Amino acid sequence: MASRKDSGTVSVTAMASTSGTLDSPVKQIQIEGLVVLKIIKHYQEEGQGTEVVQGVLLGLVVDDRLEITNCFPFPQHTEDDADFDEVQYQMEMMRSLRHVNIDHLHVGWYQSTYYGSFVSRALLDSQFSYQHAIEESVVLIYDPIKTAQGSLSLKAYRLTPKLMEICKEKDFTPEGLKKANIGFEHMFEEVPIVIKNSHLISVLMWELEDKSTVADKHELLNLSSSNHLEKSLQLLMDRVDDMCQDIVKYNTYSRNLSKQQQQKHQYLQRRQQENAQRQSRGEPPLPEEDISKMNKPPQPPPRMDTLLIAGQINNYCQNVKEFTSQTLGKLFMAEALQGHN
Repeated sequence: MASRKDSGTVSVTAMASTSGTLDSPVKQIQIEGLVVLKIIKHYQEEGQGTEVVQGVLLGLVVDDRLEITNCFPFPQHTEDDADFDEVQYQMEMMRSLRHVNIDHLHVGWYQSTYYGSFVSRALLDSQFSYQHAIEESVVLIYDPIKTAQGSLSLKAYRLTPKLMEICKEKDFTPEGLKKANIGFEHMFEEVPIVIKNSHLISVLMWELEDKSTVADKHELLNLSSSNHLEKSLQLLMDRVDDMCQDIVKYNTYSRNLSKQQQQKHQYLQRRQQENAQRQSRGEPPLPEEDISKMNKPPQPPPRMDTLLIAGQINNYCQNVKEFTSQTLGKLFMAEALQGHN
């Protein structure tokens, strides 16, 4: 999985020359229904449990709308396949699509997620590489667990301009992030998605819905919460523990820095007193010394990982909020029906 994530970062630079950029930002994403089915099929064939599947998105930019018309997956391979070149594979795929007159411009990538656990450093680095090389590129996050509950979960994200500047400068220190005035809520921006189907596909979907059994429709009214809420809360607690560990590291750094500043101040006072005594005795003052070389300040812990953890915690909270609101709505509806009967 790590090799595929890294491959997306490397290969985008090789494909950047095939795509132009516009000054206007992407305000809407239009996805062909076939692309959605390909992403779902890719996960069903290769994704198991926490295994993440990834792939390339192809399409074109029309004004401020990004149209995603095709995609293909990153191939599954092990570390033993040393001769496999993923960059060459992607270039060959795009060349083959161009030969059959299919949109072949690289416009982003997609990734599946496990209970919404996608806010990570690997995703940040990959999306930065894509967005730095291809301005309009996006990442599609597909949640198969939410989709299995009856509603398609497919969201598109881009890095905010503030975060792009931070990543370009690579200044993840507390002072750098404070100067940029960036928090976890300013890291990713969600772009609205519209799924487009041809008229023939719309007719086919209408017929399939008309032929569906009544029992399948009633599954949405199931009052049980299954293990979705329990798993989401467990993942949330794990992230909160990680946040607590990062807070302990930062507090330790603050104490060490304060202690060093105090020692530096005491040292300067002693030197001033000693110079005053030497001056009263008619002796020359002590030579100047570079205090910064004598006491090197402690290295501040990187804060970007803390921001990512906070962003993931916020994502888990939103998932729990959505799930509980739906469950509570069904419970109140069931209570009203029982009272009516």
